Amino acid sequence: MSTPGVLLTWALLALLGLGLGVPGEDPLNSCCPIVPRREWRAPVSRCTEKLQLPVRNVVVSHTAGSHCNSPALCLMQVQNVHSYHTKSLNWCDVGYNFLIGEDGLVYEGRGWDTKGDHTGVNWNPISIGISFMGNYMERSPPPRALRAAQSLLACGVAQGKLNPRYQLRGHRDVQQTLSPGDRLYEIIQTWPHYVD
Repeated sequence: MSTPGVLLTWALLALLGLGLGVPGEDPLNSCCPIVPRREWRAPVSRCTEKLQLPVRNVVVSHTAGSHCNSPALCLMQVQNVHSYHTKSLNWCDVGYNFLIGEDGLVYEGRGWDTKGDHTGVNWNPISIGISFMGNYMERSPPPRALRAAQSLLACGVAQGKLNPRYQLRGHRDVQQTLSPGDRLYEIIQTWPHYVD
């Protein structure tokens, strides 16, 4: 299947409740579809440092750039983030473990097993970095993007990648930054597992 066809399939899954589980099942206890690296045409990662699983911490950020609300736009946006991280910052890959689009899809960055470059030397080795693509200082991500992130967290616990008692923080809780933006920060403070 071509990349546009695959992306359309992902979008339909997102619109139909993220393609989760069976009817009547709690969607937060199921795994959401994750757009794999090959679908957004990521080069092979040069990263080699692994995380110790299950990970105990999750840090939520925003890219502070353009938002994307369709699979085609999000594919371009995740490629832009990857290009900036690898070419301008000379990192081994996109810095985040996962990226969330306003299309309601989760895009695989470094994934569950590989240490990210998202929150500095103290937090990168002990956390999963999830970044919402866009700037959320004055606007909130749409509900489908928030559901995608929450489903990703539930999936991480179900797969043994996240400790069931993981702690969730905003980027600004662990570094001097405005990320994840005022509106998104207000939202994640209401989520289970949030600690300041």
